[in-house]
Amino acid sequence: MVKTVYLDCANLTQRESAHAYLAQTLDLPDYYGKNLDALYDCLTAMPPCTVVLAGAQALRQSGGYGAKLLSVLEDAALSNPALELVYTSDM
Repeated sequence: MVKTVYLDCANLTQRESAHAYLAQTLDLPDYYGKNLDALYDCLTAMPPCTVVLAGAQALRQSGGYGAKLLSVLEDAALSNPALELVYTSDM
């Protein structure tokens, strides 16, 4: 069975809080380095998982750290066929 995780993109705009939220929500390993490179590494090694992104468009348009983080999520999904991103406007 594929795990489904729901991410509220409003929680991804600030570096420190975004990585704490991702570590908890995605159940990332204890050694997760809480930076974009470490996030990419963890995501590309994930077993089958669907990540539902609520409000991703607003995050993308906001620019800044949140947009960079979203780009990492998308790049990781391209590299890991077991990782599926689903976009929604709400949760």
